[in-house]
Amino acid sequence: MGKDAIDTGTEDILAHQEDGVVVITLNRPQARNAMSGAMNAGLERTLDYAERTPEVRVVVLTGAGGAFCAGGDVKGMAAGTGGGGSGGATLDERIHNQRLNQRNTAGRMFLMPKPVIASLPGAAAGAGLGLALAADLRIMADNAFITSAFARVGFSGDYGGSFFLTQLVGPGKAKELYYLSDRVSAEECLRLGIANQVVPAAELESATLALARRLAAGPPAAYRYMKENINRAAMGADVLECLDLEATHHVHTGLTEDHREAAKAFVEKREPVFRGR
Repeated sequence: MGKDAIDTGTEDILAHQEDGVVVITLNRPQARNAMSGAMNAGLERTLDYAERTPEVRVVVLTGAGGAFCAGGDVKGMAAGTGGGGSGGATLDERIHNQRLNQRNTAGRMFLMPKPVIASLPGAAAGAGLGLALAADLRIMADNAFITSAFARVGFSGDYGGSFFLTQLVGPGKAKELYYLSDRVSAEECLRLGIANQVVPAAELESATLALARRLAAGPPAAYRYMKENINRAAMGADVLECLDLEATHHVHTGLTEDHREAAKAFVEKREPVFRGR
C-alpha cells in the first residue's frame, strides 16, 4: 500500500497515511520546527482527522531537518511577530486561544483513543518537549536531546509539559528539569523513563515505522481502553475507580470480534488478524 498525502492546510505541517499509520511532520526546518500559527492550526486539523478516521490506528509525530521542535518561535517573539498572530486580542482572548490550541494538540494526543508515538530526530525544547511528552511512546535518535528551556526565556511552561513530565519522573525531577533548563541526552532520557527507545540516528525512521506498524496490527479496541485506564490513573483516579473502570473495559473488550479472533488464533497457534471490531 502506498503513501496517501493528507491535506493539512499548510506547508508548516506535512502528513501522510500508510498501512494504518498517519505520520505528521513538523516542517519548519529553517527554524528547527519552531511553532507558527499555521503550524499549530495544521497540527490541530491533522490530529482531528487522525482521531476521527477509523482506518487510522496509530499516529506518529516527528520533525523535519534533524530537529523535533524548538518550541515557540523566540526570534519571532523578540521581533514582535511570534506568538501565533494574536493581533489586537485582549489578554483574556489570548489566554483562551492558548488553552484551545493546547487542548487540541497536546491534549488531543494524550486523550485520543489511539497510540501516539513521538519520534525525535533531534532537539525537543519548550512547547516542543510538551508535544513529545504528550505522546504515549517516545523513540529518540541517539544524538537527540530534550530541554524545558522555559527558564532561559522567562516563561513558566505550556503544552502540558508540567503534567506529563511529572507523571514520568516525579515532581522533584520535573522541577529540576524546568528550573535549570539543562539539556538531557537521549541516553539519560532512556534512564529516566522519558524515552522508550533510543536508536542510531540513521535508523530512527525505520525503527519508528516498525514500532508504528506493530501497533497498527494490534487490537484497536483493547488499545483504546488500555490508554484510558492508564490515563485515568495518571489523572488521579483512586484505586476503586481504576478497578471498576478496568472491569467495565475488560468485559467490553471480551465481547469484541477481535477477542474471539485472538482466542481462536491462540488455539490454532497463529498470529491473530485484528479488524477493530
